[in-house]
Amino acid sequence: MDLAVIGLGKLGSPLAAVLASVGHRVIGVDVNPTFVEAINAGRAPVSEPGLQRVIEEAGARLSATADFNAAIQSTDISFVIVPTPSGPDGVFTNRWVLDAVRAIGTALRGTERYHVVNITSTVMPGSTGGPIRAALEQASGRRVGEAVGLAYNPEFIALGSVVRDLLHPDMVLIGESDPRAGAMLESLYRGIVGEAKPIQRMNWVNAEIAKISVNTFVTTKISYANMLAELCEKLPGADVEVVTEALGKDSRIGPKYLKGALGYGGPCFPRDNVAWAALARSLGAGAEIAAATDAVNRRQVDRVVALVRAARPPEASVAVLGMAYKPGTPVIEQSQGVMIAERLTEAGYRVLLSDPLALENTAAALGEGAVAVSDPASAIAHADVVVIAAPMPAYAALSAGQFAGRAARKTVIDCWRILAPEIAAVADVIEIGRALAPPERESPFDQAPTGPSLLRVRSR
Repeated sequence: MDLAVIGLGKLGSPLAAVLASVGHRVIGVDVNPTFVEAINAGRAPVSEPGLQRVIEEAGARLSATADFNAAIQSTDISFVIVPTPSGPDGVFTNRWVLDAVRAIGTALRGTERYHVVNITSTVMPGSTGGPIRAALEQASGRRVGEAVGLAYNPEFIALGSVVRDLLHPDMVLIGESDPRAGAMLESLYRGIVGEAKPIQRMNWVNAEIAKISVNTFVTTKISYANMLAELCEKLPGADVEVVTEALGKDSRIGPKYLKGALGYGGPCFPRDNVAWAALARSLGAGAEIAAATDAVNRRQVDRVVALVRAARPPEASVAVLGMAYKPGTPVIEQSQGVMIAERLTEAGYRVLLSDPLALENTAAALGEGAVAVSDPASAIAHADVVVIAAPMPAYAALSAGQFAGRAARKTVIDCWRILAPEIAAVADVIEIGRALAPPERESPFDQAPTGPSLLRVRSR
């Protein structure tokens, strides 16, 4: 097929490259000349694992332009993948989506070719059938469902694994204006994901609800695991790793995203629960689970900061390792590590930062409030407290010798429980989710019975 991808940023350029790499002719469209020039030169315009490889595989099938007319009038489907930032109320804004749709509609006025406008950006429920449809019909002079198709087809992808996620999704979600538009998209995706992967076709609003529901459900699992971690820290002998491993064996629950550690971050997860709660309030419905998930997530930074305060007074040196919101990306948006560093800096600590990919972004964001150190071993050597804020493979490989050497033992807060056990011989290691008190300490429930319903817990 002949395809257009509107928006060549962190998600759009991988989408365009993947579609071209599997055999389609793809024209990328962006107002940023740097992105357009990079694509036309065969270079990745953004940093993303695997992106350069699929651009090279795409070869001459992938090109880019700033000209909407040239792209739309020669293609069958346009993928709109532009930002939908959150407004002050937490609701996603459609400004750039509507701008793109109007430009597409204007280009369609000059041709009789049937075209499917496919909204890939995450939008609030009601958007596709409401303002987006109205903008497309007005700009194109066509009626949706007859002379032009309109679909909502969000991708389930994460920065750091976008290419892999596009090629190997768990499912494909299509909200369609009519069967013709849905069939065109299904045919396209079957050539990418094969016949085994489920493709769920439905109307617009159900697809919009399903997209945000997936993310809010996943974040609920994360916050539930973090709630368990906090409980386990206060019960002698408890270990959240053991507990969540058992929970994950139940087929009704599953092991994915069930790891008690720090909170979730990034450009999508944190805002989705806020948007969900805002939508529910506007409809007079309840979204208490979304609100609770968000509240638990916000508390995780407080918990780590409290552990640092308990270990050392302000003016001590704290190394925070892991600034990106997850391994494999330089993105620091809503990063737990960045928020911890900010809070410690404000409290008067001397903060050292380290990260394999995101150090430059973090230094720019925090300014003079913290010191960026490229080598994690150097940051550790000059710190009184070390916080492992992200599960980077390089941190799991740190040795005991790198934590030794100062007159006083360092305090190490291992938020992801990835450090080698021998480090505990040279430093005071606190592992999030494992009992902070010795196992032999009496449980708070080991008291004289006060009635037949008293719960008794005894560590062994």
